[in-house]
Amino acid sequence: MSSTATTPAERRALAVALPALRDDDRRDIEGFLDAFWAEHGIARQTADAYRRDLEGFARWRDGRDGGIAQADRAALFEHLAWRTRHGWSPRSNARLLSALRAFFAHRQRRHGRTDDPTALLDPPKLPRSLPKALGESEIEALLAAPDIDDTEGLRDRTMLELMYACGLRVSELVELPTNGVNLRQGVLRVTGKGERTRLVPLGEEAQHWLQRYIADARPLLADGKPTSATAGDTPLFLTRHRVAMSRQHFWSLVKRYAGAAGIDARVSPHGLRHSFATHLLNHGADLRALQMLLGHSSLSTTQIYTLVAREQLKRLHATHHPRG
Repeated sequence: MSSTATTPAERRALAVALPALRDDDRRDIEGFLDAFWAEHGIARQTADAYRRDLEGFARWRDGRDGGIAQADRAALFEHLAWRTRHGWSPRSNARLLSALRAFFAHRQRRHGRTDDPTALLDPPKLPRSLPKALGESEIEALLAAPDIDDTEGLRDRTMLELMYACGLRVSELVELPTNGVNLRQGVLRVTGKGERTRLVPLGEEAQHWLQRYIADARPLLADGKPTSATAGDTPLFLTRHRVAMSRQHFWSLVKRYAGAAGIDARVSPHGLRHSFATHLLNHGADLRALQMLLGHSSLSTTQIYTLVAREQLKRLHATHHPRG
């Protein structure tokens, strides 16, 4: 494998070409993930990412010197260098290092390993990237893009409205159950990262579109499946195949409607969450309240949005002030 992969497709092909995962490595990784989930309640997406990274390292080692559980610092250095040569990003390597730190801490606690091979490994320096937020006029154009006279268009308008009005993560939106909506009280009960539950208020617009979707579109998409509060934890948003929408499906819808609205093609579902946070701060929202609405466990995560708002104010001043 001397060639250097530079594109995502080439890196995926390189990863596929690695040897199959050995049974002892699989057992060690699954045992770690089960224990880590029980101790920390990590989100499914985080567990899946850790599994991919650890399995990739284990397959790269292919059982050398006792497999992944016996890997030393030199092996970790070598693997990170191999990934860097083949185009994996600093952010991707930082996530791998987080997975390895957690894995070897588990080996020390539960399996008697005396050293931590990640102890002197510094995470790669990450460029600070500010979240991309849409302007308020762009949000209006995006929300107006679906054809609300069409069943799926009405569903899509409702989903876009909830993403922006409530600042949901895309996984929280597509996994929202029918019993997570309380229109009488005007709130959503959302299960976020780490299985943490929070209540998010619904604005009048979001309530309006939810009522229309539940009354007019969901019964047609459900085709006989329960649609009332008795439906329990069945998915609120369904595809024409009567199943919950995937994150990838919703991503493609956002791209399509962004194109129809004449908005930058780099728009993503997470951009709607960023826009929610940025616009709230621009209109005077309290940072602690924003933290609760977004479901961040740490205020430092929320503070990144103050930088976004500050940059937008600078651009506004430079454009419109006579001394800008």
